[in-house]
Amino acid sequence: MKIVIIGDGKVGYKLARQLSAEDYDVTMIDSNAKKLRLAIDRLDISCVPGDGADAEVQKQADVPHADLVIACTSADECNMLSCLIARKLGARHTIARVRNPIYFNQIGLLKEELHLSMAVNPELIMADEIGRILLFPDASKVETFVKGRVELLEFPVTENSRFIGLTLARLYREYQIKILICAVEHGDEVIIPDGDYQIREGDRLHVTASHKEIESFFKLYGKHRDKIRKVIICGGGRVAYYLSKKLCALGMQIKIIEREESRCEELCELLPKATIICGDATDHDLLIEEGIEDANAFIALTGMDEENIILSLFAKSQGPGKIVAKVNEDRRARLVEEFGIDSIVSAKTVTADAILSYIRARKNSQRSANIETMYQLVDGQVEALEFIIKSETEYTGIPLKNLNLKSNNLIACIARRRQIIIPNGDDCIEPGDSVIVVTMDRRIEDITDILM
Repeated sequence: MKIVIIGDGKVGYKLARQLSAEDYDVTMIDSNAKKLRLAIDRLDISCVPGDGADAEVQKQADVPHADLVIACTSADECNMLSCLIARKLGARHTIARVRNPIYFNQIGLLKEELHLSMAVNPELIMADEIGRILLFPDASKVETFVKGRVELLEFPVTENSRFIGLTLARLYREYQIKILICAVEHGDEVIIPDGDYQIREGDRLHVTASHKEIESFFKLYGKHRDKIRKVIICGGGRVAYYLSKKLCALGMQIKIIEREESRCEELCELLPKATIICGDATDHDLLIEEGIEDANAFIALTGMDEENIILSLFAKSQGPGKIVAKVNEDRRARLVEEFGIDSIVSAKTVTADAILSYIRARKNSQRSANIETMYQLVDGQVEALEFIIKSETEYTGIPLKNLNLKSNNLIACIARRRQIIIPNGDDCIEPGDSVIVVTMDRRIEDITDILM
């Protein structure tokens, strides 16, 4: 599969690294020749310097024979124009990153006119992710499958947890909760556990279950936080706008602190139910004055990773509320997790996940199961994939205990019509099911790939 990426920014580079590692034929276009040289040195890709909206540059990158062109520069207009030109030259599919709310609100019309296969709005995807985290404040990360009916959550095992020392088999047997612990992270160790795994303090558990069962699990866990009602957001950018709009609709009290006076005026018009404070969020006295101690959640969404980290650490010292920080740089994100910050979100990660999910779905569209959703967990070491089973095949109708799975693979959940099944060995996969697979093999394209 030949893929051309226009834009060597954070998203473009992350996509190129992931796709080249999976043996896709990747070519990158960017006007910054220095950045391209660094990409060539580090990745197994081809590079073409120049403007991605220039038809001649696209021809040099062999766009006319490309299966997919991904335009992810910082300019929406350039991305949309690049995709239009790519389609005119013969590219089979195009994806554009579109961030401006005005453009995205009319994306249905634009997709039709520009022949876009997909449009991705990183800020909207990130706002959705933060919104899910706030609905499950005990979790540090929440992903959804089967159109929101199944959650996959990450949460830490803290000191004095009643689960410490229990094997997973004993946990399931004694508490009768319909959940599945499908991945465990402990320090640098990452495993997909079996029933003999013994839970330890410091583990980060990745749990899948229906919404109802997840709530029951956290009540049983004994560290159930109150529902979030008061939220302070630092930074008034697009993520803050999308997030506040969503949270206000849920009846939460939202307070946004933004230093740009003109942006504050815009937000006052766009978000009449939110309180907009014009000020510097790094001013600790201002945060205390605005009630950081009483807030149920604190969200750091400024444009600087370092600022978000410092704000989050200060918020952690002020109260027990839920803390979420936007940190785009991978190395900084790993550092922040060691500081005990609840949740880290990254625009480039959520964007790359959405695009990679589409690419996998296109690649395996002729096979027995389509990839509907895909998320990367534990810094890309584990993947969770949702397959839609299209027809009968060699693994349908057979009890899971009789399917010989490769190591480090797990069938975590089956959704059948209105039923959510946390499977045991007697359950079977049937045509029409949504099946969630958790794997440490990043080359899985079909369920047959996890079978011996």
